[in-house]
Amino acid sequence: MIVTFALLLGSAVVIYLACEFFVNGVEWVGQRWGVSQTAVGTVLAAFGTALPESVVTLVAVVFGKTEAQRDIGVGAALGGPLALSTLAYAVVGAMFLLDRSRRQKKIAQTFSTARLARDQAWFLAVFVFKVGLGLVAFAWKPWLGGLFLAAYALYVWRELKSEGLEIDRCEGLEREALKLRPRDAHPATAWAVLQTVGALGVIFFASQLFVHQLETVGPWLGLSPQLVALLLSPIATELPEILNAVIWVRQGKTSLALGNISGAMMIQATVPSALGLFFTPWLLGPPLLWGAAITMAAIVVMLVLLHRHALTAGRLFGMAGLYAAFAIGVAVRFH
Repeated sequence: MIVTFALLLGSAVVIYLACEFFVNGVEWVGQRWGVSQTAVGTVLAAFGTALPESVVTLVAVVFGKTEAQRDIGVGAALGGPLALSTLAYAVVGAMFLLDRSRRQKKIAQTFSTARLARDQAWFLAVFVFKVGLGLVAFAWKPWLGGLFLAAYALYVWRELKSEGLEIDRCEGLEREALKLRPRDAHPATAWAVLQTVGALGVIFFASQLFVHQLETVGPWLGLSPQLVALLLSPIATELPEILNAVIWVRQGKTSLALGNISGAMMIQATVPSALGLFFTPWLLGPPLLWGAAITMAAIVVMLVLLHRHALTAGRLFGMAGLYAAFAIGVAVRFH
């Protein structure tokens, strides 16, 4: 177990350092490609950092030879949005609380909340539909997986067509020099892409190492494969989004941090769900339904706070309480 925990800590450090290079590179890529700052967070960064968890689902449901392995894929498809809607948002709140100069400010004062609220409402509609499909069985259910891919394609199209609106104008974003070319005021696009893709590769392999160590810890804690996928694996696979949020909030780029989380949530609500529908019966048991209920509660709370312009650091940090409620429910009812 000492080796396992050492690998957990080491891979987490590697992921953080790689995220420093990734967020720096993806900002330059977005600027070179003429992508709005909003879409940098919700599409480019979210797509890159969502790859680890999508691969977990893909490998489990497509190549899994046992029911337990396929259960891991379904659990990952539900666990990702759970971790993002609770822990990831809580980390953003914690970063504000740790900054004395911004502790008492409403987070909503730092950017326009209209787009974030729209993304959350979009996510909630898709998520409710996918949970509803998990309650019924019928022959043509796998064909509905295409609807989730279409929903994500529509979301990406809408984000890329956006002209940025207030969320981009509110933060006078100054990009740090590209880490691979620190002396170049205008580095070539190829260098920015190379840094972004290279960092993403490191994040991917370090995340896989993190997940494998958690899979070792799961049986030691007496958890089933599905509960490991629902309770522990998302913490690892969503670590890049969480660490991106830490880096961007620290740099004063709140819209990028929250956009990365909401964009990753949209991927998690659609792409892994489509894979689950294509290759599994997609029937959700009590633990998964409990996790889904907590996720929907978190989004409803976020929507209420956004519409009331009451998104303070303390309230956002309080989202962690919902994940704690989920974990307690798992320990008491499903352990």
